[in-house]
Amino acid sequence: MKRVLCVGHAVQDFIFRTPQLPHGAEKHRASGYCEAGGGPAATAAVTVVRLGGAARLVSRLGEDAVATTIRTELERYGVDCHHLRCFAGHQSSVSAVFVDDAGERLIVNHTDASLPVDPSWLDEVSLDDVAAVLADTRWPQGAERLLRRATAAGLPAVLDADVPVPKDGRLFEAATHIAFSLAGLRDFSGCSEDTAATSEALRELAESRARWCCVTQGAAGVLIADGRVSGRSPVMRHLPAFRVTAVDTLGAGDVWHGAFALALAEGSSEEVAVRAASAAAAIKVTRAGGRAGTPTRIERDALLERS
Repeated sequence: MKRVLCVGHAVQDFIFRTPQLPHGAEKHRASGYCEAGGGPAATAAVTVVRLGGAARLVSRLGEDAVATTIRTELERYGVDCHHLRCFAGHQSSVSAVFVDDAGERLIVNHTDASLPVDPSWLDEVSLDDVAAVLADTRWPQGAERLLRRATAAGLPAVLDADVPVPKDGRLFEAATHIAFSLAGLRDFSGCSEDTAATSEALRELAESRARWCCVTQGAAGVLIADGRVSGRSPVMRHLPAFRVTAVDTLGAGDVWHGAFALALAEGSSEEVAVRAASAAAAIKVTRAGGRAGTPTRIERDALLERS
């Protein structure tokens, strides 16, 4: 069993089902409601465990009831929460999430901007039994610290490059693999929504950073640009998405990143890892409840075998 260290955001989601996403200054009635843990790194950690790996989460929380709820759920899934640090006088992160009948979501998040950012305490986090590190962008200082350590140790160091992506590029330098969301790539590069512009922006980033990069595009699949070969233009490849009917896209990208990091930890090639991750995310979007829809390895592998 391979272990993935996930560093970044842990959230408590309050999820409302509505026929359409809310707009305007008016009251809306929800057709359904549930609570679930969320956050890119935390949901990725749950995914790793659900797919048969071991996960350790590094995250910052407030010292409050929400933190207790977040920790309790993660531990119930089997995530190692030894490095969840609670800071007195601060609030844990919460989100109000609206999911419409098409499965699309609108998120209003509150994260305590005064949570301490100093990453020096991460030096106590051991990588001795870790096979890959995955970091989101919500705590750049912590992400950079652990991604650099992973890279120096010869481990896959995966950056979940969703918005907001820091403009200084330091996280790109720290990572071995950069997996953009479509919004993250557009936020960082300024490219338009045009398909050709997206492809060119990814190619330029892969070449300039000499890194393996990809961008997840939901139903449009995953575009890959491998810029690791010096003196050669990045090798571009498109892998299609699995065809499913979406019910709830909340957490799908986080599931994708967790599954991708675990596959790399287990020794899979990048293309095999992308396909495995895409299968896991495809199953997740067919299920309501955010993180609760994360598939097991048996379910994921069954989809891969059928496709």
